[in-house]
Amino acid sequence: MSHIELIGVCANRLSSEQQDLLADCILVAHSRRQEPLLAGIVIKRVAVTPLTALYPALEQGLAKGKVAVLASGDPLFFGIGRNLLAHFGPERLRVHPAVSAMQLACARFKLPWDDLSILSLHGRNEAASGRAAARLLCHQRVLCFTDQLNSPDRLAQSLIQLLERCGDSRRLDGIRIQVAENLGLPEERIISGSLAEIAAIRFAPLNMMLLEQAEADDTFAPALPALGLVEQEIRHSRGLITKDEIRAASLHRLRLPRQGVLWDIGGGSGSVSLEAARIAPELAIYTVEKKPEEQENIRHNVKTFGAYSIQLIAGEAPEILVELPAPDRVFIGGSGGSKRLEAILHAAAARLQPGGRIVVNAVLAETRATAVSTLSALGFQVTSSTLALVREQAGSAPQHFNPITIVTGSHEHQHAS
Repeated sequence: MSHIELIGVCANRLSSEQQDLLADCILVAHSRRQEPLLAGIVIKRVAVTPLTALYPALEQGLAKGKVAVLASGDPLFFGIGRNLLAHFGPERLRVHPAVSAMQLACARFKLPWDDLSILSLHGRNEAASGRAAARLLCHQRVLCFTDQLNSPDRLAQSLIQLLERCGDSRRLDGIRIQVAENLGLPEERIISGSLAEIAAIRFAPLNMMLLEQAEADDTFAPALPALGLVEQEIRHSRGLITKDEIRAASLHRLRLPRQGVLWDIGGGSGSVSLEAARIAPELAIYTVEKKPEEQENIRHNVKTFGAYSIQLIAGEAPEILVELPAPDRVFIGGSGGSKRLEAILHAAAARLQPGGRIVVNAVLAETRATAVSTLSALGFQVTSSTLALVREQAGSAPQHFNPITIVTGSHEHQHAS
């Protein structure tokens, strides 16, 4: 059976071994940028993209003999290797890796990379929403594969806007960027600077960006746990905050995915969003809050905990929800009355991704009844749990809090316990 020679390239010429591999092939797929590497080599050539055209071309070639695919660096590291393995299977591929762009960039930066976070933004439409910037801020040190949309200057500008919204001057001043541009090519250059300096430079499409943050007190090596923030650590107004025990139970019912979108409607201080951001840093969180005082609390808490995966949405549900991406999870901590809650549930259910969940915290019996009846009518499997919270501390009288009913709507099969 003929096979594909998947050849990684990291220089501006092919080695003698790579040329020997091509000599045994009847066809080679390559990018436009790799055209000069094939000068003087007589072989049928096809474009490596789009994949929908590449696969048939390779199949036709394999019917007659061996074929080759040229890739940048290590084809199995954020490369085409994953696609080819999925389509053709491992038995039809032979992989010849070169030094990856990540390894080469770290060599230029003189940076050990065994503990480095790595993020690829290739082909991801995240720059405009600021989501890419929020993902970068989840890491103290992160090496980022960029593209023309998510370029270093645009990412730096998004970071500036994101941090300025919360007045986070410490991170604004503490972030340093390095960019390795056109690695391995004659026009290679290494650029470093502050966010403002990088935002003012235009870069060639081929580059990698390193972001390093000055270590925060509790963001990257946290003394605080991922789950378990207490009310005194979260800025809130007049005691209006989801109590610690209720928050933990609500997060349990949400069953947060590692990635996706969470709507936190009636966010208040943002306490549920904060814990969610710490549990699942890759989750995109949209916290909807209409009160200016609470909006300011949310901004403060985002800054304090570096929880930039939280995006504050100043407005009122359900009207504002049309502007948000479709959710995987919806938490409703406040709705403004039963009629508005019913409208919110209808709007959320219409946008909810398959397998999603909606969780409502209800203080009033009317709110609970509306949540249960509406979710049931919308076809959800509905469960509810009522928590009567009593706190006791030695030497003090017990504190009794209003019971809270947590109503959960899901489309998942309910397993018997």
